[in-house]
Amino acid sequence: MGSGGEMKINGKEEDALKAPLLKPSENVAITVVPAKGDKKVRTVKFKIGEIKCTSCSTSIESMLGEVNGVESAVISPLDGRAAITYVPELVDVNKIKETIEDAGFPVEEFPEHDIEVCRLRIKGMMCTSCSESVERALLSAVGVKKAVVGLALEEAKVHFDPNRIDTDGILKVVEDAGFGVELISSGNDMNKVHLKVEGFNFAEDGNMIQSCLESTLGVNHVEVDLAEHKVTVSYDPDLIGPRSIIQRIGDASSGSNIYQAELYVPPRRRETEQLQEVKMHRDQFFLCCLFSVPVLVFSMVLPMLHPYGNWLEYRIHNMLTVGMLLRLILCTPVQFIVGRRFYVGSYHALRRKSANMDVLVALGTNAAYFYSVYILIKAITSDTFEGQDFFETSAMLILFILLGKYLEVVAKGKTSDALAKLTELAPDTAHLVTLDSDGNVVAEIDISTELIQRNDVIKIVPGEKDKVIGGTMNENGCILVRATHVGSETALSQIVQLVEAAQLSRAPVQKLADRISKIFVPTVVIAAFITWLGWFIPGEAGLYPKHWIPKAMDGFELALQFGISVLVVACPCALGLATPTAVMVATGKGASQGVLIKGGNALEKAHKVKTVVFDKTGTLTIGKPEVVSAVLFTSFSMEEFCDMVTAAEANSEHPIAKAVVKHAKRLRQKIGPNTENITEVKDFEVHTGAGVSGKVGDRNVLVGNRRLMQACNVSVGSEVENYIREHEQLARTCVLVAIDGWVAGAFAVTDPVKPEAACVVSFLRSMGISSIMVTGDNWATASAIAKEVGIEKVFAETDPLGKADRIKDLQGKGMTVAMVGDGINDSPALVAADVGMAIGAGTDVAIEAADIVLIKSNLEDVVTAIDLSRKTMSRIRLNYVWALGYNILGMPIAAGILYPFTGIRLPPWLAGACMAASSLSVVCSSLLLQSYKKPLRVRDRDS
Repeated sequence: MGSGGEMKINGKEEDALKAPLLKPSENVAITVVPAKGDKKVRTVKFKIGEIKCTSCSTSIESMLGEVNGVESAVISPLDGRAAITYVPELVDVNKIKETIEDAGFPVEEFPEHDIEVCRLRIKGMMCTSCSESVERALLSAVGVKKAVVGLALEEAKVHFDPNRIDTDGILKVVEDAGFGVELISSGNDMNKVHLKVEGFNFAEDGNMIQSCLESTLGVNHVEVDLAEHKVTVSYDPDLIGPRSIIQRIGDASSGSNIYQAELYVPPRRRETEQLQEVKMHRDQFFLCCLFSVPVLVFSMVLPMLHPYGNWLEYRIHNMLTVGMLLRLILCTPVQFIVGRRFYVGSYHALRRKSANMDVLVALGTNAAYFYSVYILIKAITSDTFEGQDFFETSAMLILFILLGKYLEVVAKGKTSDALAKLTELAPDTAHLVTLDSDGNVVAEIDISTELIQRNDVIKIVPGEKDKVIGGTMNENGCILVRATHVGSETALSQIVQLVEAAQLSRAPVQKLADRISKIFVPTVVIAAFITWLGWFIPGEAGLYPKHWIPKAMDGFELALQFGISVLVVACPCALGLATPTAVMVATGKGASQGVLIKGGNALEKAHKVKTVVFDKTGTLTIGKPEVVSAVLFTSFSMEEFCDMVTAAEANSEHPIAKAVVKHAKRLRQKIGPNTENITEVKDFEVHTGAGVSGKVGDRNVLVGNRRLMQACNVSVGSEVENYIREHEQLARTCVLVAIDGWVAGAFAVTDPVKPEAACVVSFLRSMGISSIMVTGDNWATASAIAKEVGIEKVFAETDPLGKADRIKDLQGKGMTVAMVGDGINDSPALVAADVGMAIGAGTDVAIEAADIVLIKSNLEDVVTAIDLSRKTMSRIRLNYVWALGYNILGMPIAAGILYPFTGIRLPPWLAGACMAASSLSVVCSSLLLQSYKKPLRVRDRDS
């Protein structure tokens, strides 16, 4: 459903509705639409260097407009960002690039075309070493441009050149690296509909439907499942929609073969896979219990219950007992069938010249098992040999590791709960209405939201979810919405995609775990070998008392147990999960509370913020300026004055300009006959941060602030100065209008301060964070607004690049700076800041430039973003303290450092249980972020 839709509103909801989160920018085209003659046009976006003024961008736009096949060209004079819409059949992107470069302007950040993206589900990753191995394997593949692998999410996002490698080839690369893999989605899956078709039972029917759909304009790919009677169609939403596809299937009917298609909603893949993974680990654990528990009973329980365990000591042959044989029989399936996963994981890890937890477990269990087999062989061949087998060590070690992995998988499944709740915000059904030529509703039906097509008109009644503004509730009134964005293009879908991307990203703090993981396993293996030598050699040399050696053991066996305990107690998994699980929970939780954090890097930077710089218009203020006063200073009539202002400001997108035009039109209607024709302005130019100029008829018109008048040598008389001073003291902005070099009149514009602004500034101060305001407005108005909200430091009359310079000045003083803004003018400052925060109701350019998006446009979410970041970083540090502390303390204890003094030692099976518990504890620690509450709720307090 629509993001950025046109609305027709009944009731009093107009003021409550905000512009949608990810609507198309007013100056950057991002859509793909059908061109004339059913030709599809595309848009390429890049950056042009050495853009110094509006005339530079205008000249490039004019030049590109003469190129055959270029439909439109929009270039920002602020930072050189360009959006060129073209017809691929007539011109290619390289021709566009060459045209710009021939004019003397360098082209930067030019995108690689024909690059597709796919997402993969990776199975079998246990630690950071695993995720790095997958990433290296993918990046080494020919045609793969970029690959990011998330350990906690167990997913990978791959950018690749489809001309050199396809998704099957990518899957094979991961499989060859030793991991299970499934394709979640590819670039072609972004708009896909699943249908169940009645009436086709034979292969010919499937071929008929497939050929009919493939010949339809806008259909990209068709998959037919004859057994399930299902059809899956990938399509271009600019050219066709799901209802049209269903109609097309019906049109394929012939004679007695009547085809009827209806929507089929497949189960959510993520949830299904999580349930399957949980079931797999649970089944493995129970299978292991079936064999390991009897081993435990026969080796540790019954021998202590005389006379019930005496039969286990019955000798079958020489020194081979019944108990020993039973333990071999029961332990072998555990070691080689249940424990096969550890062998497979170890093989692939060693083949790619790395090591992971599988290597440690395989080494530990093999040492215990094969030493026990050696003892058993000696018992068979000797009638005097006495030795203790460790079959229970191997079996119990695998049992506890599987228990830990089962509980860990269950816990990790809950880390994505917030993301699942986001997807549930989309309503199931919508009211599709048909309008007549006058805009009146003539028909209404209920349809699934999956069947909504572009340009459908949807009625949203009170109490229903409104996808236009991201899944919020429509409490009062009835809204008619035109769906301009559907499927993956809706605001809600894009939010989910951004959160998924954020959960895949690595926070800088993760580098600590990455560095440790490279040397962790080899270090542990060396430590285990040194431990074994450290106990075996002194034991053989008689350097410690014989009574230290437990009954039924010798020095070699005691040393071997200590060595195995060191191998299996060390846990690289806990270190690898410390950061990604916390980032995963935090980004999901933040999105559910209206704070969209674009990755671990932004999350980590935000906790260091000590200064927050606020834009004024639309950030500290509501962003809906209204003209409260209009005055003439010359003999021009009000009608002529309003006509000239309307013509000059008609092409400006600034909120104040729009307010002035709206007021001028209203005033014109009151004092004279209404005219629909607006005189075209010539030589129109935007003076960034000052106003606009142009020629209306034969008169030169300037509309802007005092700086524009001074720059154009227009004198501002005492009468005008008094008017300005009077209104600026009331926190109003004065817009001056000069005609032919004289100030002809002025408008006073007010923009009320957001009700929560003062409380937010005060709360930030209590967090040790200072607030600064930066604005292009005049000093008097800026100071009055700042005083009202409690901000002491102000930078006024600052152009967009000047805002970025102020940010850099603050950073030069050692401050970590966050910038909060909403408009195109704020994008340079948002990029320059350590953390850019964009108001969700702002422009698409600002949102793209920001690190954090405040979806609900509430200033209190500035506090939420910083506080959530601090809580998350504290949780990550705690995770690291636990993971590192566990290994630092656990390995010496497992090595027997306490044994000479206290008699306490850690048997291998108990060491394995501790290792499993450490990973589980880190995941559960991260899950505590699910209980995060906003520290500031101004609206709740006001109510």
